[in-house]
Amino acid sequence: MERIPDCTGVLVAGGQATRLGRLPKGLARLGGEAVAARSLRLFRELFGAALVVGDPGGPYAGLGAEVVPDAIPGKGAPGGIHAALGAARTGWVFAAACDMPFLSADAIRFLWDRRGAAPAALVRWGRGLEGLHAFWSRDCLPTVDLLLRRDDASVADLAAAVGARVIEVEEWRLVDPLGRSFENANAPEDLARLGLEPPAPR
Repeated sequence: MERIPDCTGVLVAGGQATRLGRLPKGLARLGGEAVAARSLRLFRELFGAALVVGDPGGPYAGLGAEVVPDAIPGKGAPGGIHAALGAARTGWVFAAACDMPFLSADAIRFLWDRRGAAPAALVRWGRGLEGLHAFWSRDCLPTVDLLLRRDDASVADLAAAVGARVIEVEEWRLVDPLGRSFENANAPEDLARLGLEPPAPR
């Protein structure tokens, strides 16, 4: 597989997973393999480098990727993006949630190819802007850092502040008609709907 250059794939594994009984969502299994492990394998093939944002001593430490904590705790997805940008050694990061079972190399490349000259590229889907299936340049870090230290900024706030390129629904449907890339496992009913086995009890 031809690699996307100068980019690190980052899984954001924060959150308390309260709806899954505090079990690690990314360790739900698809075809017997943890979703997070599948994603990291894809990232190594697609980018050559992979990281996890989470608890360095937590459940993702055994997946063979460096695990880094949030630099500014308690900021949700924007905090995960901030940590990813701070920890990566490449000019770009592709940030995704740890519990996305259907990440696709073709869809990720589609997004990469549509960045243009923008410092970030996100998709607008049903719930709004998808900050955790997005490319962010390290050039965004000073702005993201300022926003998060000043206030509880949303993904939309970050995207607007850095001048992100937004792929609208109609264009995204060309590569991912049903938005499968954005599916995630937040609750037991999601596991059943997506055909996932639950994480093993800790």
